[in-house]
Amino acid sequence: MSIAAELSPTPFGRLLTAMVTPFDAQGAVDLALAGRLARHLVEEGSDGLVVCGTTGESPTLSWQEQVQLLEAVREAVGPDVHVLAGTGSNSTNEAVEATREAAAAGADGALVVVPYYNKPPQDGLEAHFRAIAKAAPELPLMLYNIPGRTGCSMTPATVSRLMDCTNVVSFKAASGTTDEVSQLRLACGQRLAIYSGDDGLTLPMLSVGAVGVVSVASHVVGRPMRSMIEAHFKGENAVALAHHERLLPLFKALFATTNPIPVKAALELSGWPVGVPRLPLIPLEPAMRVALSDTLAALRQT
Repeated sequence: MSIAAELSPTPFGRLLTAMVTPFDAQGAVDLALAGRLARHLVEEGSDGLVVCGTTGESPTLSWQEQVQLLEAVREAVGPDVHVLAGTGSNSTNEAVEATREAAAAGADGALVVVPYYNKPPQDGLEAHFRAIAKAAPELPLMLYNIPGRTGCSMTPATVSRLMDCTNVVSFKAASGTTDEVSQLRLACGQRLAIYSGDDGLTLPMLSVGAVGVVSVASHVVGRPMRSMIEAHFKGENAVALAHHERLLPLFKALFATTNPIPVKAALELSGWPVGVPRLPLIPLEPAMRVALSDTLAALRQT
């Protein structure tokens, strides 16, 4: 039987939301609001939540804030919801320590991004992720490749060599191409659960072997996202495609500028006052906000 005919496991479910970090009017992390938002996202169809990732503004959160946020979300949603913590860094020592702390704080997994800015070679990437895997051997890891932000891309061959780490179980594919999914499947087999890291590519990636998505759009369209994914796995291709085409304008609007600027505005427009991003990110500019509001309104009418 070919690898392409094998279905991968779903260690964290099919729909994960990469949560924003709510801030209050003074710019402090609003832990109470984070808990309420987390429960809402689960009610709207999320199987799991990723805290302190890119969408959660991890570069401007202190390590203490990240642990507090993880603990607050973990407590809010209970033990039956998958909660992953972003623990990546361009310092291996920092990523190792953050991953250990996430495990101790009750995370179900860690999202570990490819090191950014220092652009290590593939052997360096392998050593980096081996150190993290060894530091918390009981904690499942989701490797995260997003070369548009990191300036560095991990190859499928490198991922394949890491598959002897038993806690390397999943991969967030955000290179902007479905070919990454196919190449990972061929290199790593079905044990690696591949998640789309791009809302707009979710359906195409599912068609070539991805198991789900780490979503931004699910903050405001969780149920339609879940319906699209479920329709795909039921073989209802026309239904899944109709959901994809209906949601596509929103996918584009949410990435009209740097994430999470638009999704924070979308949440505010939807009645969730999660605050503005921390500098150097800024609030969504007025013309884009009007366009986003129109897109959300059009979705509600269909």
